[in-house]
Amino acid sequence: MSCAEGCSAMIVEQLCWTTAEGWMVVRGDGRAEADLVLVFGATHALADETAIAAVRDRYPGAIIVGCSSAGEILDTRVLDETLVATAIAFEATSIRTAVASINAHTSEATGRRLAEQLDDPALAHVFVLSEGLNVNGSNLVRGLTAALPSHVVVTGGLAGDGDRFVTTNVLAEGEARGGVVTAVGLYGDRIRVGHGSFGGWDPFGPDRLITRSEGNVLYELDGEPALDLYKRYLGDYAADLPHSGLLFPLSLVADGSDTGLVRTILSVDEQARSLTFAGDVPQGMYCRLMKANFSRLIDGATEAAAGCAASLRNATPQVAILISCVGRKLILKQRVEEEVESVRAVLGPAVALAGFYSYGEISPFTPSARCELHNQTMTVTTWTEV
Repeated sequence: MSCAEGCSAMIVEQLCWTTAEGWMVVRGDGRAEADLVLVFGATHALADETAIAAVRDRYPGAIIVGCSSAGEILDTRVLDETLVATAIAFEATSIRTAVASINAHTSEATGRRLAEQLDDPALAHVFVLSEGLNVNGSNLVRGLTAALPSHVVVTGGLAGDGDRFVTTNVLAEGEARGGVVTAVGLYGDRIRVGHGSFGGWDPFGPDRLITRSEGNVLYELDGEPALDLYKRYLGDYAADLPHSGLLFPLSLVADGSDTGLVRTILSVDEQARSLTFAGDVPQGMYCRLMKANFSRLIDGATEAAAGCAASLRNATPQVAILISCVGRKLILKQRVEEEVESVRAVLGPAVALAGFYSYGEISPFTPSARCELHNQTMTVTTWTEV
């Protein structure tokens, strides 16, 4: 049965927490039943044990996962310093989770280990949330996809910490923890997963050859220390690195691909004159700096939602998880909700929207593409049962 004929009774409830008001129900009929609860929020709020305990009490028996953010998405609103919980009761889909420690040197092995724990003939989708700073997101994705069947789509993102880049946490096994990644497996033949990802940044300046790099650490561009070149291009913005690097990401073009991968800075090393990115910056590739094009950022969110809808074919989404980059939020400022509204306009009024602003987005660019780590994109994942 397709959703054109009628959808199953997936139940979605959404709550919002603030320091002043505590938890408030903003969507749903007050039922305290759920199989999965996604919680996204400010770093300090996610570490509030009383707030998280209230979620556990409200949804006994539910798997509760989430991460810290650089802004929370609830319906068409973008919030700060809050917690947003989306509780889902599936009718015909089972779930289980895997958790593992992670750092930049073990990311690929960690991805493989998580995939092996979740693999099963009935596995349909893996949703992953990771530590956002001490991680190589490209290697994490590489490990996951290498150990999973090709038909299993992986989506998710890296935790955020506002524009501070100090601490990120993942909510796993009931508590907020640093240095971990959690993956959720969805199982069954009635779950339908949609996904889409798009950017909207413009390249500028000449192509630069990556002449020295190691994993996600960039040492030289055209034989020059990468940090020196970056600072020269950024001018007055250089004093605010790594924060200002969000406004000027790098675009990489993979071999045999017309689609550029975008990378943003996580940290700088003044002594080594190097830049550390959220994902790989392979030696021998070419790259260009990028800058914001305001209208194209909004269009990018629309394209992501359209790609998501296309991958669902005739199914009507019931839940949409939006993961957008903190750099987009810094550019869009008070108009940031426009990119969320554009997703709503494509997916329709019935779907429950939730998500967060991240340090990296995990998704294929198109339904036929392989999964990649992206930066500076809006990524949309939708779930529905048929």
